[in-house]
Amino acid sequence: MKLIIAGIVALVAASCIAQSTKPNEIAKVDDKAKIANTIRIVLAGDSTVNHSSGWGSGFCDDFVGHVECFNMSKNGRSTKSYRNEGWWQRALDLKPTYILISFGGNDVPGKGPERETDPKTTYPELLKQDIQDAIAAGAHPVLVTPMQTRVYKDGKLLQPWAAYAEAMRKVGEETHTPVVDLNARSLACFESMKQEEADSFDKYYVTNPKLVDRAHINAKGSQMLGTMVAEDLAKVVPALTKYIQVENPPVENPACR
Repeated sequence: MKLIIAGIVALVAASCIAQSTKPNEIAKVDDKAKIANTIRIVLAGDSTVNHSSGWGSGFCDDFVGHVECFNMSKNGRSTKSYRNEGWWQRALDLKPTYILISFGGNDVPGKGPERETDPKTTYPELLKQDIQDAIAAGAHPVLVTPMQTRVYKDGKLLQPWAAYAEAMRKVGEETHTPVVDLNARSLACFESMKQEEADSFDKYYVTNPKLVDRAHINAKGSQMLGTMVAEDLAKVVPALTKYIQVENPPVENPACR
């Protein structure tokens, strides 16, 4: 039986916030519905992980058996703002068995002081704090490096989040925390393509069809990158291997397999 729960938490959260009398108050999610003897996976990230524009849905779809998958990612958040706005604590309040942490795209310069972090200082410091918090809450933290965007210049793929991906790898090594290197896998995948082919993964907006969004992904991209995360998660956390089942390869490109 597949127990995939993604998006429901967001609806509950919206209802709770609407009923709050304090503008900045974030109500806790009731975790009493957790089914006994299940593994609960929580995703904590930004819009590149969220169910509507990232790899979260494709990832959750690859699980079978007694696994619950909650996507608590929030658009536009960084390691700093996700914590400061209370979303990180809400993710921990769900009492996850495993919590996957993936930020970087909104930590870069130009995002404003509420979000920006330095890949050499504040970014790794915040990741280490997340790891400590997760362990203290009884969860197993897993780091997922930020996925690769799809913007090419003179035929070469640009890598705007590379410094944050490298910083996350170092944090994983220093803290002995499992790392799913989605940045490396997606980089190899998109480096094998030209702009036109890579654009087939772009996020499409019905309300603004002319918008070209090469930082986020559509359903096809979610399936492909979500499967990459699931497959590599099984390698760094072998205990989850039996719960991961990929029915069909998302794409035929060998570099993306």
